[in-house]
Amino acid sequence: MKRVFLESHNLKNRTSGFGVFNYELIKAIERQHPEDLEITLNLKNKSHYQQEFGDFFKYNLYTGLQRNKLFRITKKFDVWHSLNQNIKVEPMFKQKKYILTVHDVNFAQDEKNKTNLSRIKLFKEKLKKADLITYISHYAKEQTYKFFEVPAVEERIIYNGNPIREIYDLSKIRPKVPVDRPYFYSIGDFLEKKNFHSLVRMMKEIPDYELILSGSNKKVYGDFIRSLIAELRLEDRVILTGRVSEEEKQYYIQNSEAFLFPSIGEGFGLPPIEAMAFGKPVFLSNQASLPEIGADAAFYWEDFDPIYMKEFLFKKLDEFHQNPAFFQEKLKTRAAFFNWDETAKQYIDCYRF
Repeated sequence: MKRVFLESHNLKNRTSGFGVFNYELIKAIERQHPEDLEITLNLKNKSHYQQEFGDFFKYNLYTGLQRNKLFRITKKFDVWHSLNQNIKVEPMFKQKKYILTVHDVNFAQDEKNKTNLSRIKLFKEKLKKADLITYISHYAKEQTYKFFEVPAVEERIIYNGNPIREIYDLSKIRPKVPVDRPYFYSIGDFLEKKNFHSLVRMMKEIPDYELILSGSNKKVYGDFIRSLIAELRLEDRVILTGRVSEEEKQYYIQNSEAFLFPSIGEGFGLPPIEAMAFGKPVFLSNQASLPEIGADAAFYWEDFDPIYMKEFLFKKLDEFHQNPAFFQEKLKTRAAFFNWDETAKQYIDCYRF
C-alpha cells in the first residue's frame, strides 16, 4: 500500500479557487475510495473534516510553523502532492515521488513586487523537486514554460471538475441583497486580475440594471472597486455582497440575467462552469484560460471599452433569448464535461507507480 501525503491546508478557505480545488478533489478521491492507497491530509481543523470525510483518510495537524524550514514535516511518504504552486509547506526529506500541481504563474509577470519575488524563488525550488507536474489547463502549462525553465519530467493536463454537485432548494433563501430589478452577477476574490473594474465602468452605461459582485473584497483591489463605484455614483446599482454561502451563490446565479467574468489572468476559472451548469448566458474575457474553459458555449469580450462591452453584452443576450433552448443545452453540456470524479481518477493514477 502506497502512502500519499496531500498538502491540503488551503481547504480552510472555500471561497478561494485553491480552497474549492482542495475540497472538491478530496471529496472526489473519497468517493473513488482507492483501497491500495493510504492518504494523509494536512489540515488545521482535523476533527471537523474527520466528521465530513470519515475514516478513509489519515489526518496530520497543520500549523503555521510547518512553513518554516526548521519545522518541516519529517515523515516520509511514497508520494507528496503539493496541491498548488504557492504552498510553503514542504517535506524535510526527499520523498519517493513529488507531484506539483500548477494553477497559474501570474506572479512571474511582475518581478518588482517583493511577494512575487519570493513566490518565484519558491516555485523554482518546487520545479527542481518535481517528479511529475500537473497543470489545471493548457494555459497554465504554456505560462509556466514562458517564464520558467521546466525540468524534463512527466507532465499531465488535468482539468478541474464542475463545482455544482448539488442543486439547493432556494425557495426559502433570503439573499443579503434585495433583488428587485434585473441584474448581472459575478463572483471571485477581489484581485486585480479579476478585472471587475471593467464591469463597474460598463455599468455606468447601463442604467436599468444592477451588478452584484460576491467574494472577499477587503484587500487593496476591493478598496479600489469601492472608490470607483463612488466616483461613478453607482452605489445604488453596483452591490458588493462579500463572501456568500453556496446557497446564496446559486440563488444569485440562477436569478441573474447573465454571468459576467472578464478575468485576464485565470489559470482555470471555476465560476463560469457553475453558471454554465445552470444554463445561464456566460460572458468572459478572451484571455488566459477562459476560451479553453468556455469553448463555444460562452461569449467573449475582445477588449474592455465600456461602450463596446455593453453593446456586445446586449447583442449576444438578444441572440440567446431568440433561441434559449439551443444555448442552454450547449452551456450545460460544456459544464458537464468537467467532472470531479474523473479529475480524482486521474490524480489517483498519478499516485500509483
